[in-house]
Parts: sequence; C-alpha cells; structure tokens
Amino acid sequence: MPIGYIVDIEFLWGFQANIIGLSKTPPSFYYPPPTTILGAIAEALAKEHKLGENKGKELIPAISKNVLALGVRPLNCFPIKYEDINRLITIRRVGVKDRATGRNIGITAPHPKYLEKSFDAPARGKTALISLDNESPKIRLFIVLKSGNIRLGNENIVLDGNHLWRIHRLGSKESRVSIINVVEVKEFLVRENSGVTNYSFPLVEGVLPTYVLEGSWEYEVYVNPFNLKSYFGITEYILGRNSLPFMVPLKKTVLEEPKYRVTLAKGLVVYKAFNEAIVGYG
Repeated sequence: MPIGYIVDIEFLWGFQANIIGLSKTPPSFYYPPPTTILGAIAEALAKEHKLGENKGKELIPAISKNVLALGVRPLNCFPIKYEDINRLITIRRVGVKDRATGRNIGITAPHPKYLEKSFDAPARGKTALISLDNESPKIRLFIVLKSGNIRLGNENIVLDGNHLWRIHRLGSKESRVSIINVVEVKEFLVRENSGVTNYSFPLVEGVLPTYVLEGSWEYEVYVNPFNLKSYFGITEYILGRNSLPFMVPLKKTVLEEPKYRVTLAKGLVVYKAFNEAIVGYG
C-alpha cells in the first residue's frame, strides 16, 4: 500500500541549490529540487543508522526507487532568484610566476605563498523566498512512496515521519529550514485519466497539462527523482540524459492558490488527500 507524507517546511531566508555542470556562476531554482529533498531525507536516515559518507550516498537512489510522487507548493511566499558575490577557496592546479626565479611554475591551490591564486569570488545563484503575510516563508512538500521500507543492499531501512521531522536544511549549509508539521497519509482518493493538482508536477510521457485554473506556473528542469540509478550518475544531467521538466506553481498573493488541470495516460494518477493533490505514478 502506498504511504504519503505532507510536510510543512519553514525557511530562514531561502536556499541555495545551484544547477550543476554550468559556469562557475550557476543560476538557482524556484524551489529546492526533488533530489535535494531526497538528499535531506537520506541524511536523516544515514545519521540514525550510522552510515558513512559512501554508504549514505547509496541511500538517495534507494529512496528514489520507492518514490511514486513528489512535489512542492508555496504556502505564503514568492521565490526570487538572484546572484551575489561569494569568496571561495580555489582547489585546482594553476600556473604562477615563481617569486624567487621569475619562472613559470605550477602549484596546487590553495597555497600559502600565492594567496591571490588561492581564492575566487564568483557570483552564486540563490533563491530568496519572500513572505506574502509577514510570517516566515513556508512551502509544503507532498511525497508518496510505494512503502516505508527502503532496501539498501541486504539491509532493510524503515522510513517514517520521524525522519522527516529531522530535516534541517534544503540545499547548501546556509539553507536552514525548520519542519513545523508532518502528516502521514495512508488513504488516498486516486483519480485516473485526469485531475487537478496544486503541486509541482513532472512532465513525464503521459502527462498532458490541459490548462491553468488559477495562479502562475513556470517551467523548470530537474534531475529525474524517479530514476536516480546512482548518486554519481547525477552528472548525466549535464548531458540531458537524466533530466526531467517540471511545472512549478508561483503564488503572487496571499489569497491565490495555483491549480493546474492535467490529463493523464495509463499508469499515472492524481493522489488526493485532504485538500492536497499531486501527480504521480500509480
């Protein structure tokens, strides 16, 4: 039986989760990407089961195999993408002029004698979530899993709502969040063929966006969260081999509730619980 979780997430200011493989001034996203959310869940599981870094990285693809639906929607905020200057340590092989001889030599930066070659200051993409009601910015996550059992090699790991309460960041270390509510959903109203969603949804084969009922929606491309075969395979995103376009909702006023009607092929459904509805695999 599928199991779902509806999670309310409060942000300190916004988040930083850059598009990989582009220039050193990468742009940001409207909301934390699905794989970033999977990574946050994997971190909570890895801490509880005392998994090392390499073993922990295997958790993200393992969770990915179990995901039927994953989406977010804004509760009281509007995302604004921007870039600002950040001082970064340069870790690379670089050529310099030797101060003693004047000859061209190669060094490994950072280097204490060549500090000018040891740092860089590129612009980094970030997203500020601007509150619409003077409260802390919040988004809502809806995730549906085949089951709460995550298979990691020969070990069976149980994922439940307690792990979602332990999420403390979505993105870089500055992207602090607080979980303010977690609701477990065991019974869904499942709609086939067509339905209305108020969450971001993937434009996989068989999903036809029919028309916007309310609000504004934008197009964004993420790493495919339903078919993540390897943590290191995420680099396929650069070549477009493992990317998936999503439609994401934007809330511009407090009273606005973005909704989209979609037509679905066989194997795809709308999971509905309470007033939340998300597109996923059946």
